[in-house]
Amino acid sequence: MSGRRSTTAAALIALALLAPLTACGFDSESGSQSGSGSGSGDGKKGDTAKAGASFPYTVDNCGVKTTYRKAPERAVTMNQHVTEIMLELGLEKSVAGTAYLDDAVLPAYKKAYDSLPVLAKEYPSREKLLAANPDFVYGGYASAFDAKDGRTRDALKDSGIDSRLNIEYCTEKRTTLDDLYREIEEIGRTFGVHERAEQWIAQARTTVAATGRKQGTKAPVPVFVYDSGDKTASTVGGKGIGQELIQRAGGRNVFADIDKSFGDASWEEVVARKPEIVLILDYGSVSVAQKKERLLKDPALKDVPAIRNKRFAVLPLSDAVLGVRAPAAIATLAGQFDR
Repeated sequence: MSGRRSTTAAALIALALLAPLTACGFDSESGSQSGSGSGSGDGKKGDTAKAGASFPYTVDNCGVKTTYRKAPERAVTMNQHVTEIMLELGLEKSVAGTAYLDDAVLPAYKKAYDSLPVLAKEYPSREKLLAANPDFVYGGYASAFDAKDGRTRDALKDSGIDSRLNIEYCTEKRTTLDDLYREIEEIGRTFGVHERAEQWIAQARTTVAATGRKQGTKAPVPVFVYDSGDKTASTVGGKGIGQELIQRAGGRNVFADIDKSFGDASWEEVVARKPEIVLILDYGSVSVAQKKERLLKDPALKDVPAIRNKRFAVLPLSDAVLGVRAPAAIATLAGQFDR
C-alpha cells in the first residue's frame, strides 16, 4: 500500500447514495439509530452557523489540545476522506489547498473539489505546505504528519499552524460509527458549522438504521478483505472502521483479530479461515480485475470457498475509512453480501 497510512485502506445500492452522503449511523450506547441530511458540498461556509456562537472552542484531538477563537480560514487537507468531510460540510471556501486522492471524489463533490488548489499528487513537501500559508492542517492518516518530511504536528505548531488527525488513527479502542459522528461534530464545531454537522449525523443514523432493518437476523458471512499484496495479504484488521462496516453489512471479518486498522496476513491463514466472500478494495494503479485475476490464478487458494465460487465484493478504499462515505458503504456491502 502507499504511504497514506501510518503502518504501511461498487456500486451503491441506489444511485441516490452517490449523492453527498445522506449516510448513516448508530448510537452504540443508547442502541438507537437515526439519520441526518447531508449537504451538497456546494454550500457556503457558515450557512448554518451563527457568527461567534461556537467560539471559543477547545478540543483534545489525539492528545493535542487546541483552543479556537475563530474558525480556521486557510485549511490544508491531506488524504481524500478528510477532504470530503470538509466538502460535505460546505467548507470549500475555507480550504487553501488539498493533497492525496486514493480514487475519484464523489460526483456530488467534484465541482467543489475542482475549485481547490491541489498541492501535490501525494503528500506535499514541507516547503509546498507552508507556501500555501495554512492556519490549519487536517490529516487523514498518521503519515500525513510524518517526521522525516518535517510535517509533524509539533513542527506545524511551531510555525503557528493548528492541526487535526482523523481519530481513526489515534484511538486506542476499536473504531466505531460513534467515532465517525465525533469526527464530524468536532470538525463542525472547529469551523463554526455545528448545526450542519449535526444534521449530517442525524441523517447518517437514519440510513444505518434502514440498512440494519433490512439485514434482520441473518447469520454473518465470513469475509476476507483483499487490499493488496503478493507474498502476504494486506487486509482490514479489527481495529478500524472497516471492521464496523463489514459487521453492520452482515459480514464477519475473518481477520478481526489483527489489532490494527490494516495489517498483513499470510496466505496460509487466508486458506485456513475459509472466507466465503473476498472484498476487494479498489484504488491505485492495480485494478479490481487484476486483483481478481491474481487471486483466481493462485493454486494455493483454489479450495477457498470464496475463490472456488468466485464470490467477490468491491468497495472503493475511500469508502472503507473514517469519512462521510462510511454510512452508505454499509448499504453497498449489504447488497453485495446478499447476492
